[in-house]
Amino acid sequence: MRQLLFPGAAFIAAVLLVFIAGPALGQEQAEFVGSQACQGCHPDEYENFTTHSKKATSAESVQMMASDLTPAELESCYGCHTTGYGQPGGFVSYEETPGMGDAGCEVCHGPGSLHVEYGGDPSVIKGSLALEDCTGCHNEERVESFDFKPLLYGGAH
Repeated sequence: MRQLLFPGAAFIAAVLLVFIAGPALGQEQAEFVGSQACQGCHPDEYENFTTHSKKATSAESVQMMASDLTPAELESCYGCHTTGYGQPGGFVSYEETPGMGDAGCEVCHGPGSLHVEYGGDPSVIKGSLALEDCTGCHNEERVESFDFKPLLYGGAH
């Protein structure tokens, strides 16, 4: 029987195989692609969202308040008022990623790259939403501070 160079060699080899082959094994990580990517297959929802939802123009609120906020306060706004802030494919800045500057479809439905890539496969995106999905942004503290409440069908669907 051959002896391994060191006892952890097999484990390290297995970890490297998973790391290198992960995407090939169906372990791809979805990335944010922006609401425009949704428009082709979901034209009615896209039209309703961009016409009626406050989320579709949330960057305006943040930019109006920006001069009155510290950099840390401003950064805390991005999680709810932009799409995918701090995540793969998500908002970086209004200059670098203008298409992610508003709270788009993916804020609620999750990153859409795999949904788009797999021809609209519903298993790789959150299709049905519940009120609990809103509480990341529409939580008790924010409702109290800003006097807003979640609208599950707030112009989008």
